[in-house]
Amino acid sequence: MRHQKRGRKLGRTASHRKAMLQNMAASVLLHKQIKTTEAKAKEARKLVERLITYGKKGTTHARRLAFAILRDKKATTILFDEIAPVYENRQGGYTRLIKLGYRPNDTSKVVLLQLVDFFSEEPKKDKKKSTEKKASKPAASKKVEAKEDVPVEKTVETVETEVVAEEVIKEAAPVEEVVEEKAKKTEEVTVEKK
Repeated sequence: MRHQKRGRKLGRTASHRKAMLQNMAASVLLHKQIKTTEAKAKEARKLVERLITYGKKGTTHARRLAFAILRDKKATTILFDEIAPVYENRQGGYTRLIKLGYRPNDTSKVVLLQLVDFFSEEPKKDKKKSTEKKASKPAASKKVEAKEDVPVEKTVETVETEVVAEEVIKEAAPVEEVVEEKAKKTEEVTVEKK
């Protein structure tokens, strides 16, 4: 029984686990976020939060302790010069985990481990990105501006769908005329044959 044995083994030897967590912590400090599995992120979060607490102390001893964990001069410098001043008034909770779903090949839970004050919003899902891309098109925005009778309550998405619907109707009108002309011609041909 593993009574009072803290931490996850993550299917690795102790030296491999230690090296992996050091690299993950350095990556979080350098890039401000990483995408990994939930179990690894929860273990790396403990290490990152401890490192940020060292950074807030700002002493030479704290710098040496942080470097002993990270083994990366660039990450240690960024920790003490950029990240620690941001969290000067925060009492813990420097990171967050955002669930991204499941990895396709082995269905393990994937999360985004990121530093809190460096990202104001959560990552947007694909559906929102596609609507934002539509909103950024200059042609659609010109047509929205041309409409003067649009109520204020309507959102950009509803106005865009109305504009797209009007375009489809305009494009469909000539097609209907062509169909009607063909129908008349076929009627004339059948009348002539009789």
